Amino acid sequence: MGIVTDVILPLALAFIMFALGLGLTLDDFARVARRPRDFITGAVCQIVLLPVVAFALVSVWSLPPELALGVMIIAVAPGGVTSNILTAFARGDVALSISLTAVISLLSVVTIPLIVAFAYGQLIGEGAGDVSVTRTAIRVFLIVTVPVVLGLSVRRFVEGFAIRFEPVARLVSAALFVLVLAGAIFQERANIVEYFTQAGLVTLVLNVAMMALAYLIARAFASGVKQRIAISIECGLQNGTLAIAVATLLFGGGLATVPAATYSLIMFATALLYIVFLRRGVPA
Repeated sequence: MGIVTDVILPLALAFIMFALGLGLTLDDFARVARRPRDFITGAVCQIVLLPVVAFALVSVWSLPPELALGVMIIAVAPGGVTSNILTAFARGDVALSISLTAVISLLSVVTIPLIVAFAYGQLIGEGAGDVSVTRTAIRVFLIVTVPVVLGLSVRRFVEGFAIRFEPVARLVSAALFVLVLAGAIFQERANIVEYFTQAGLVTLVLNVAMMALAYLIARAFASGVKQRIAISIECGLQNGTLAIAVATLLFGGGLATVPAATYSLIMFATALLYIVFLRRGVPA
């Protein structure tokens, strides 16, 4: 892998997170304090429930340990910019979606190292001590938190440029996501059918189960229909680029990247089907 793993992939992810930061304002974070119930509902679903459901699935599913670890990595990834766009298409609460993406992306500097280290110890066993929480946290901080904060700072202090550049940054981010995903698939092209057979169904079940559970929980605790839509989509669409980067940087790619690739393909199909139902007037 060499330069791809060490340079290109981290830079691609950093730019994607920078683009996310460009779209943020301080009001996106202040909104969390003004409307805590909706945010807490979505955050608990994504930070707590999603990894728990994923771990339950890989515990009962017959998977190679590396694939099971990959499922946990995609489960702990925060939402991405795509979830904000699809929430808008679904006529959900875009502001809530953006707040969840922004805050959970920043919190991932803590959640990813802890959960990945735990999952590695449980699923792989031997050599679990090699997965350093501190080292992982530093890597996540550098490729996620720093670019988001930099983008947020540009939006705050050079707002005119940020507003003009943001649409271009989003397009570049989308292209980079496709390239990263294609690269992960190409790397495993000889075994992709076998891997999709192994990981496709479990990632589909994880995706559909989480969107359904998030919807039901949001129906009980969130403030309205738009908020339910935002929370269910946010919990169904994960940052596949970040998951692939974590799997590659920490474990050298291979099987650990496969669930992120299959999930990234599946989540668009399920989210678009959900949006079609909503657009046809099916009650949320």
